[in-house]
Amino acid sequence: MDRRLDKPEKRSRWSWYFYDFGNSAYASVVLLAVYSAFFKNAVVGGAEGTRLWGVSVGIAAIIVAVISPILGTIADFTKSKKKLLLVFTGISIVFTAMLFFVGKGDVFTGMLFFILAEIGYRGAQVFYDALLTDVSTPESIGFVSGKGWAVGMIGGIIALLIVLLPIQLVGNSMIPYAFLITAAFYLLSAVPTFLWVKERHESDPMPEGEKTVVFAFKKLAQTFRSIKSYKEFIKYMIAFLIYNDGIMMLMDFAAIIGATLFGMEQTQLILFVIVIQIAGTFGALLFGRISDKKSSKEAILLSLIVLIASLTELFFVKQLIWFFVIGFIAGFSLSGAQAVSRTMVSQLAPATKTTEFYGFLSVAGRTSTFVGPLVFGTISYRMSNWYLNHGHEALQAEQTGLLWAIGSILLFLILGALILLLVRRKAALKQE
Repeated sequence: MDRRLDKPEKRSRWSWYFYDFGNSAYASVVLLAVYSAFFKNAVVGGAEGTRLWGVSVGIAAIIVAVISPILGTIADFTKSKKKLLLVFTGISIVFTAMLFFVGKGDVFTGMLFFILAEIGYRGAQVFYDALLTDVSTPESIGFVSGKGWAVGMIGGIIALLIVLLPIQLVGNSMIPYAFLITAAFYLLSAVPTFLWVKERHESDPMPEGEKTVVFAFKKLAQTFRSIKSYKEFIKYMIAFLIYNDGIMMLMDFAAIIGATLFGMEQTQLILFVIVIQIAGTFGALLFGRISDKKSSKEAILLSLIVLIASLTELFFVKQLIWFFVIGFIAGFSLSGAQAVSRTMVSQLAPATKTTEFYGFLSVAGRTSTFVGPLVFGTISYRMSNWYLNHGHEALQAEQTGLLWAIGSILLFLILGALILLLVRRKAALKQE
């Protein structure tokens, strides 16, 4: 497809891809492989570290959920997507770099800097996603979105390899420098977007006399009134919110699970996340093909079944090698579920309302994602204390408490899959 584009259009599209290349470094290093485990083990320690990590993720998710409708309205009704993308990207990059100064016992600053970096990262995604229509056509939007995701996965892997080298050569004393490297990687990769991506579409004017915040929630209510008559979409949305929370829990706590249950060191955690991301690339391609040949519903259900089966094995395995095997299978299926979930909307929504339904699901998804991390962190902490108070050793109590929390992930995934079974395929065609 890119071959038919003229040079400025191709440059604009690749500039958009490279933003995903850079912000995936943040996701891979801060969320998945390095900072989550560093905060839990070095900054706080013990089950309290797991609980406070869940609180931090949850606070950031709540704030983003509240501001998302406002940000989305601004993106729709002003021609300032790049300006606001710059603001939120700057916030994320600055506070990712500030993680360099977080050390043992710096619980408040460790939480504050991460929450601000996470708000910047998630807020920037609203405007980055909104630029998709400026670098694609209705015929190519799926291809461009998928290619951006793939380029992002590659960026995450490269960033992890870059931070792995100094940690491997020098040791864990280099961990704080990983955050400076990540911030620089994010910054350099984002620059082409601000230089060469053009906002091509004229924005609809906001009605005269309306305030942005009030109008944002009016639009959300209007969309909900439009959607509530599509019962199959409502059922899918409920299923998605539940199983997606399980997926977010797994991603947010993967490094903590590896470090606590299997004693993984930082180098091993980085390699583990690289394995997950490589597996995820193949998983998204395979389940995408299943979605095309069968249906998105069948592809998501299959990916959730594989994910549930792989996580169940965590209750039985003790060797680190098996954790890597589980991680590969889980990463393979997890990315498949994520990649296909959005295509399910196109099979349930009427053709004239697809964008509206996508937007509502995106806002609803952001609104729900604080629940899972708070549930995981709370269960892990409280069950760990229960076992500790009943005579178990500290490490054993923490590990057992974590297994209870993993059980809560399984409940989210199973319940989401069961509700998804109730959704009829391509129901939008019948409802129209």
